[in-house]
Amino acid sequence: MNDKLEELKLYQFYVDLLFYIYQITEKYPKHEKLGLVSDIKNISFSGLECLIDAQKDFNPKNRLIYLNKLDSKLKSLKVLVRISYKFKYINGKNYAAWSRKITNVSNLMNGWIKKCLKL
Repeated sequence: MNDKLEELKLYQFYVDLLFYIYQITEKYPKHEKLGLVSDIKNISFSGLECLIDAQKDFNPKNRLIYLNKLDSKLKSLKVLVRISYKFKYINGKNYAAWSRKITNVSNLMNGWIKKCLKL
Protein backbone atom coordinates (compact mmCIF):
# COMPACT_ATOMS: atom_id res chain seq x y z
CA MET A 1 0.00 0.00 0.00
CA ASN A 2 1.88 3.05 -1.21
CA ASP A 3 -0.87 5.58 -0.58
CA LYS A 4 0.28 8.89 0.72
CA LEU A 5 -0.62 9.37 4.35
CA GLU A 6 -2.95 12.31 3.71
CA GLU A 7 -4.91 10.25 1.19
CA LEU A 8 -5.66 7.45 3.66
CA LYS A 9 -9.23 7.61 4.87
CA LEU A 10 -8.05 6.24 8.22
CA TYR A 11 -5.61 9.14 8.57
CA GLN A 12 -8.31 11.65 7.67
CA PHE A 13 -10.69 10.21 10.27
CA TYR A 14 -7.91 10.14 12.85
CA VAL A 15 -7.04 13.80 12.28
CA ASP A 16 -10.74 14.63 12.61
CA LEU A 17 -10.71 12.77 15.93
CA LEU A 18 -7.69 14.82 17.06
CA PHE A 19 -9.43 18.09 16.22
CA TYR A 20 -12.48 16.95 18.17
CA ILE A 21 -10.27 16.04 21.14
CA TYR A 22 -8.75 19.51 21.18
CA GLN A 23 -12.15 21.19 20.94
CA ILE A 24 -13.78 19.11 23.65
CA THR A 25 -10.92 19.08 26.16
CA GLU A 26 -10.82 22.89 26.18
CA LYS A 27 -13.99 22.67 28.30
CA TYR A 28 -12.45 20.45 30.98
CA PRO A 29 -11.75 21.91 34.43
CA LYS A 30 -8.32 23.43 34.98
CA HIS A 31 -7.38 20.80 37.54
CA GLU A 32 -7.68 18.12 34.81
CA LYS A 33 -5.43 19.85 32.27
CA LEU A 34 -2.33 18.07 33.58
CA GLY A 35 -4.18 14.87 34.40
CA LEU A 36 -6.95 13.44 32.28
CA VAL A 37 -6.58 15.91 29.40
CA SER A 38 -2.87 15.27 29.21
CA ASP A 39 -3.45 11.50 29.19
CA ILE A 40 -6.06 11.80 26.43
CA LYS A 41 -3.78 13.89 24.24
CA ASN A 42 -0.71 11.71 24.87
CA ILE A 43 -2.55 8.52 23.97
CA SER A 44 -4.06 10.19 20.91
CA PHE A 45 -0.70 11.34 19.59
CA SER A 46 0.87 7.96 20.34
CA GLY A 47 -1.90 6.46 18.22
CA LEU A 48 -1.11 8.90 15.43
CA GLU A 49 2.52 7.80 15.54
CA CYS A 50 1.44 4.16 15.24
CA LEU A 51 -0.69 5.05 12.22
CA ILE A 52 2.18 6.93 10.56
CA ASP A 53 4.59 4.07 11.24
CA ALA A 54 2.13 1.53 9.85
CA GLN A 55 1.73 3.53 6.66
CA LYS A 56 5.49 3.87 6.20
CA ASP A 57 6.32 0.19 6.75
CA PHE A 58 5.64 -2.02 3.72
CA ASN A 59 6.11 -5.29 5.59
CA PRO A 60 2.60 -6.61 6.45
CA LYS A 61 3.84 -8.25 9.69
CA ASN A 62 5.34 -4.98 10.91
CA ARG A 63 2.20 -3.11 9.91
CA LEU A 64 0.19 -5.49 12.05
CA ILE A 65 2.39 -4.66 15.03
CA TYR A 66 1.76 -0.92 14.57
CA LEU A 67 -1.94 -1.40 13.92
CA ASN A 68 -2.31 -3.57 17.02
CA LYS A 69 -0.60 -0.82 19.03
CA LEU A 70 -3.03 1.67 17.53
CA ASP A 71 -5.90 -0.61 18.55
CA SER A 72 -4.62 -0.59 22.14
CA LYS A 73 -4.40 3.20 22.10
CA LEU A 74 -7.98 3.47 20.82
CA LYS A 75 -9.23 1.11 23.53
CA SER A 76 -7.43 3.16 26.18
CA LEU A 77 -8.91 6.34 24.70
CA LYS A 78 -12.40 4.83 24.96
CA VAL A 79 -11.85 4.25 28.67
CA LEU A 80 -10.67 7.84 29.19
CA VAL A 81 -13.72 9.13 27.31
CA ARG A 82 -15.94 6.99 29.54
CA ILE A 83 -14.20 8.41 32.62
CA SER A 84 -14.76 11.93 31.25
CA TYR A 85 -18.46 11.18 30.92
CA LYS A 86 -18.72 9.62 34.39
CA PHE A 87 -17.09 12.69 35.94
CA LYS A 88 -19.48 14.87 33.91
CA TYR A 89 -16.70 16.68 32.02
CA ILE A 90 -18.62 15.88 28.84
CA ASN A 91 -22.33 15.43 28.28
CA GLY A 92 -24.14 12.50 26.69
CA LYS A 93 -24.13 14.09 23.24
CA ASN A 94 -20.35 14.66 23.39
CA TYR A 95 -19.82 11.13 24.70
CA ALA A 96 -21.81 9.65 21.81
CA ALA A 97 -20.05 11.79 19.19
CA TRP A 98 -16.60 11.04 20.56
CA SER A 99 -17.32 7.32 20.84
CA ARG A 100 -18.61 7.30 17.26
CA LYS A 101 -15.41 8.95 16.00
CA ILE A 102 -13.29 6.36 17.81
CA THR A 103 -15.46 3.55 16.42
CA ASN A 104 -15.11 4.91 12.88
CA VAL A 105 -11.32 4.96 13.22
CA SER A 106 -11.39 1.45 14.72
CA ASN A 107 -13.50 0.10 11.88
CA LEU A 108 -11.16 1.49 9.23
CA MET A 109 -8.16 0.20 11.13
CA ASN A 110 -9.72 -3.28 11.39
CA GLY A 111 -10.22 -3.27 7.62
CA TRP A 112 -6.53 -2.52 7.15
CA ILE A 113 -5.62 -5.29 9.63
CA LYS A 114 -7.72 -7.79 7.65
CA LYS A 115 -6.00 -6.69 4.45
CA CYS A 116 -2.57 -7.21 6.04
CA LEU A 117 -3.56 -10.68 7.25
CA LYS A 118 -4.47 -11.70 3.69
CA LEU A 119 -1.00 -10.78 2.36
